[in-house]
Amino acid sequence: MTSRPAAVAFDVIDTLMTLEPLRGRLTGIGQPPHLLEAWYARTIRDGMALSVAGDYAEFHDVAATTLRDLTAGQVSDEQVAYVLAGMAELPPFPDAVPAAERLAAGGVRLACLTNGAPKPTAAFVERAGLAPFIERVISVSEVRRWKPAAIVYRYAAEVLGVPPERLALVAAHHWDCHGAKRAGLTAAWVSREKRDYPHLFAEPDVTGADLVAAAGALLNLGNSPG
Repeated sequence: MTSRPAAVAFDVIDTLMTLEPLRGRLTGIGQPPHLLEAWYARTIRDGMALSVAGDYAEFHDVAATTLRDLTAGQVSDEQVAYVLAGMAELPPFPDAVPAAERLAAGGVRLACLTNGAPKPTAAFVERAGLAPFIERVISVSEVRRWKPAAIVYRYAAEVLGVPPERLALVAAHHWDCHGAKRAGLTAAWVSREKRDYPHLFAEPDVTGADLVAAAGALLNLGNSPG
């Protein structure tokens, strides 16, 4: 039976932090609103591809490159900078702080584990009201590999001083949960839009419709029913 974690690492981008305000910035430079999903997916894909090849680039640089690529070079440097500047203003999902409060009240240590850079992520944690709960922001820049490389999750466990099996990842991305599972962590998937979990990926240990539900499911791990 999977045991209750001693520590939880939250994925940040699109898990704690909503990208939705960037849609308005994209339309503001003449791009279609649906570009947001394609842009984020391409950014993640290209960052992962660089990692697989043994290379590394910061999230900001990959995002800038993919935005130019997806728009066939029709956006100016100023427009790219305008869109990316919105990353510094992105808010948390409404369930982020309540989920952190619930886990902290249960005696679980909390961290962030992100493909983003450390300084912008730390600024987000402060802006979102998560600073009282998050003891460490762990960025892939510290190991120069993007998630879901196993080294990232094992490094997070090492930084937090817990065995991998006592660390849980909370993420809204199946590929992130898969990486965590393959690295020996517990995984909690936030389904949000009631999607089905893709069968090709390792099943998460718990699933929640939102962050609060996922937090509660993690706290209940190891408890016998009734």
